[in-house]
Amino acid sequence: MPPDLIVGHGVLGRLLARLAVAAGHGGFTVWERDASRRDGADGYAVVDPADDPRRDYHAIYDVSGDAGILDTLVQRLAPGGEIVLAGFYAERLGFDFAPAFMREAQIRCAAEWQRADLLAVNQLASEGRFSLDGLITHHADARSAAGAYRTAFEDTRCLKMVLDWRTAA
Repeated sequence: MPPDLIVGHGVLGRLLARLAVAAGHGGFTVWERDASRRDGADGYAVVDPADDPRRDYHAIYDVSGDAGILDTLVQRLAPGGEIVLAGFYAERLGFDFAPAFMREAQIRCAAEWQRADLLAVNQLASEGRFSLDGLITHHADARSAAGAYRTAFEDTRCLKMVLDWRTAA
């Protein structure tokens, strides 16, 4: 089922949104709390969750990495809807059972990208139907890895960091 809502506009959120657009699925929303990450949308809307009154999403894809977000997502789910967990969660996930039970919520964990997925994305990009532009926001020399890792994990403007190993010996 294509997403009605993608939660998070980091690299994975942008990839999911771009794939949905390339597949012809429109009308979905992307949530992003951090205003500095709301740019870069092409063919979809990115909004602050606080500004979204909708409570009938059928398919919510969470790529936020926020381990405490499940209760919020369940509240926004249509009866019988599905939440797909696709982010990296550093902490244990949990949720209130009663609201999920009342909505007959389905919760699924996304699979790791497989070779076929990568080949499909590569084909879409080769055909010009999918862009990888703007996903890598930072570059650093591998000799500066300590600072680069701080940037990658602490600077919300950093979507993806590439370390250049050509000068490392």
